Amino acid sequence: MKKNIVYLILLLLGSLSVAGQSTVQITGNKNDIGKWISANFRKGVTPPFSFVYGGKHSSTFIKNWSYSVENITGRDLSVIKRIYSYKDPVSGLTVECEVKGFNAYNAVEWVLRFVNTGNKNTPEISSVNASDITFTYKKGGDLKMHYADGSHVSKEDFHQRLKVMQPHDSLYMEPYGGRSSQNAFPFFNMQAPKGQGGVLAAIGWTGTWFAKVKAETSKSTNLKSGMVNLKTYLYPKESIRTPKVCLLFWNGENRFVGHNAFRRLVLEHYTWKQNGKPTVYPVSTSFNYGDPAPCNEYTCMTEDYAIALIKRYAQYKLVPDVFWLDAGWYIKAADVAGKKNWANTVGNWTIDPERFPRGFRPIADEVHKQGAKFMVWFEPERVMKNSDWANQYPQWMLDAKGSVEQEEWQKDGDHDAVLFNLGNAEACKWLGKFIGDFMETNGIDYYRQDFNIEPAGFWYNNDEEGRRGICEIRYIEGLYKFWEYLLNRFPNTIIDNCASGGRRIDLESISRSAALWRTDYNYGEPNGSQCHTYGLELYLPLHGTGIQQADSYTFRSGLGTSVIYNWKVTEGNYNVVDMRNKQAEFNEVRPYFYEDYYPLSGSGDVDITADNIWMVYQLYRPSDDSGYIVGFRRANSPDQTYQVKLQGLKLDREYILTNKDTGAVLVKKGSELAKGFEITLDQPRSSLLMKIEIKP
Repeated sequence: MKKNIVYLILLLLGSLSVAGQSTVQITGNKNDIGKWISANFRKGVTPPFSFVYGGKHSSTFIKNWSYSVENITGRDLSVIKRIYSYKDPVSGLTVECEVKGFNAYNAVEWVLRFVNTGNKNTPEISSVNASDITFTYKKGGDLKMHYADGSHVSKEDFHQRLKVMQPHDSLYMEPYGGRSSQNAFPFFNMQAPKGQGGVLAAIGWTGTWFAKVKAETSKSTNLKSGMVNLKTYLYPKESIRTPKVCLLFWNGENRFVGHNAFRRLVLEHYTWKQNGKPTVYPVSTSFNYGDPAPCNEYTCMTEDYAIALIKRYAQYKLVPDVFWLDAGWYIKAADVAGKKNWANTVGNWTIDPERFPRGFRPIADEVHKQGAKFMVWFEPERVMKNSDWANQYPQWMLDAKGSVEQEEWQKDGDHDAVLFNLGNAEACKWLGKFIGDFMETNGIDYYRQDFNIEPAGFWYNNDEEGRRGICEIRYIEGLYKFWEYLLNRFPNTIIDNCASGGRRIDLESISRSAALWRTDYNYGEPNGSQCHTYGLELYLPLHGTGIQQADSYTFRSGLGTSVIYNWKVTEGNYNVVDMRNKQAEFNEVRPYFYEDYYPLSGSGDVDITADNIWMVYQLYRPSDDSGYIVGFRRANSPDQTYQVKLQGLKLDREYILTNKDTGAVLVKKGSELAKGFEITLDQPRSSLLMKIEIKP
């Protein structure tokens, strides 16, 4: 038996009905999501999740389990918080569903916890669907599934995909290797047919989540999501959690309404707070990345050189928010013979005393003297065999072969590393204190965490017999505890979440961190950077990338809320004036990424990676009716002009459009701009930046 929820999404987000139950109206007004929650989690109905317990499907028994609900009062009265509990009177297994409703966004989230309150092991728990919910609509037709690639070191990272789904079609999504956004992306938009709105869904689990969307009929679509490989029993008093699910309901025909509502929801409710406000992720500068071979990353960096570079940036008036020291600063990484490097020496987390005889404190002091912050790279989870940590703490390491001899997990190739087990409570606590003390001693403000290993096989091969998935669950729970420890110990810190470039992005990870280096694809290649911005901005306003050059085309390709300037201030082919001007331009445009975003080219399933196209998007702030058009004519595009249709404007007001490069001014009514007008770039491989302002 499935949960059936009816949505008519016209001017209103229509009615919800459940087979054999009363209809609940969802109008999009304040408190409507509370009615939705009450209707779908009330006593005597099958909730919108499912599982198999002792071989029986939950729909056959959960309505007969003991039921209770607890209202949780918080400071934000616009957020509804409740815990719905379902308890088996025989075994004592309790399923707690923690639900939040966001009135301002017509959105709801929930996460399940299975708790064994009994004195014996529970029967087997399997086939857990954190969401199992069927959306139905009055007008039949094809469902449009808008989803995206994850990161896979490609120009197509985060590429938007469209699947038009007819009855019985399905789409299954699962990340590769255990990192939550490798190859698949846990954010997607289910667009109902014929202008009936849709549901934007997000999953929070920094591991092996899955989502299956099935168009059951022309008027109904089922969404199942959860964790891959969960099949276990629980010990007495033991509990586990599932992935988090978030659904945001939106109205009408324009799916970007849903995307922009979700972006705002992320900023308000899924971004770590500093002083009560969402964290602002920084503009950073690297320490002159790239030394002569065999040096790699920062294996040849020294204290004197780092301090000299900071002073050089200050001399040029190019001081960023953050100076960023990446990999290779630790012992054994600096091997001039080329046998050792940054990657094969992780696990030796001692600062190289030859290159940094006083630790990082002198560098941090100089950074702070210039009014900036200091961020340092770590990769504590991947531990090379025979490294210091591997030898000192073998009890905290997971081997790919598991605790008993079995076939080695091969998804990550030949394993010359072990995995630091964050699922071990003692190890997790130790790591938090180690990193925290390291930051405090060395004056480090911000923490950058990389993760260049695929963990799924380590988890899988270290599960106990009959307890599939427990190792992963404990590990992910430990990861969140570790991050939260640092954030709470250092209230003004931030966590940069890299994972081989953007491979650990999900609803839970973005609540504690941001991907300031969103992909490892071809550093500095501007067309790829345009593509990555184009896809990620539909869901997430907070992410960053590196910019290698100061020409307008390359620089504008990396615009966003965060950026890393990889400029070489020691080389003669860079111009200080150009770099200053580009910094000023970034600071001017940056605030507009915090409100609405509209792709103006290449939406749907169009290939946006080609070199013969235009790529254009619009940033718009309803808060003051201003914005920007950012456009690119790629090198092989034959077209000097491109027609765009602006969105979100007041149709009856006049707008002033100013070309920031030429100074040309255009005045048109919002209704005219919405119907379409032409922008022009005379030269291939050129860019356009146009300011939009409402006429006084």
